Amino acid sequence: MSRLKPDKEYEKTGAYHFFRWLSGSKDPYVGEVEMQPQKEIQTQEFTILERMNETQMLRDKVYDVENNKILTLFHKIYVVAAIVFCIALVGLLLYTVSYLPRIGNSSNPDNNIVSQRYIEKGLQETGALNIVSGMILTYRAFDTFGETNVLFIATCCVMILLMLDDAILKKREDKDDRRFEPKNDAILQGTAFILCPIIFIFGIYVILNGHLSPGGGFSGGAILGAGLILYTSAFGFKKTQQFFNEHIYKIAKITALCMYGIIGSYFYIMGANGLENHIPLGMPGHILSGGIILPIDICVGIEVACTMYAFYALFRRGGL
Repeated sequence: MSRLKPDKEYEKTGAYHFFRWLSGSKDPYVGEVEMQPQKEIQTQEFTILERMNETQMLRDKVYDVENNKILTLFHKIYVVAAIVFCIALVGLLLYTVSYLPRIGNSSNPDNNIVSQRYIEKGLQETGALNIVSGMILTYRAFDTFGETNVLFIATCCVMILLMLDDAILKKREDKDDRRFEPKNDAILQGTAFILCPIIFIFGIYVILNGHLSPGGGFSGGAILGAGLILYTSAFGFKKTQQFFNEHIYKIAKITALCMYGIIGSYFYIMGANGLENHIPLGMPGHILSGGIILPIDICVGIEVACTMYAFYALFRRGGL
């Protein structure tokens, strides 16, 4: 039978040292081999210049157009291919233009029954004095809905690329946000104090009168967005967030887009199936007229204003 060795006697055996090294509890080099910290390699200036000279000689040899036959052949093929492509493209365009109808022909697409329907029965069918708004928000409301979706997707893409976490935004002080411009500029703030209410009122007017006069959701929303940007530039994001923060932005933008989709879907489903449309056209010339044009103009205006402000805020500070 084997007997249990004392610890001091076991520590002198080779098995103890082997299993200690195997478990990693002892580094065999520490205390046994002289170890010195490595010194940073310092390349002499002559060596650096020599390497730069060799690199430049290699580049001159590879990109030597006069003596490098392969590069010369590639350059000639590239020039010939570019010329052939341009000639083919010009020929294709001229061939396509030759099939266009002559100017003033009564059978031209711009003189067909569609434009005639817009002009002659646009007021009766849309209730809008503005023929352009009546066309793009009723007859072509689905197309305009696609354009509104483009604004929504563009904002989402910019948010994915530029938006910062809330923790990072909270760490930034107001002076960091406005370090590239004067803080509390009296002229800018005084001008914004006078102009911002006028801009907001005018933007709302343009949106609400889009079916009666030139304007609508896109132009009115651009005016509102410009007003928000001016107010933020003058008074900072903290004051702007008191009435227009990220939470309100999300609700307004998503609600506007969804309402546009619901109204447009209802209008098209009713029209396609010959069902009665319960949205009244109203009296032409009155503010509450135009059927679906007025609510869609409001939705588009909110969408455009939010998009403009979001682009400005994201590019400036990485958040709304």
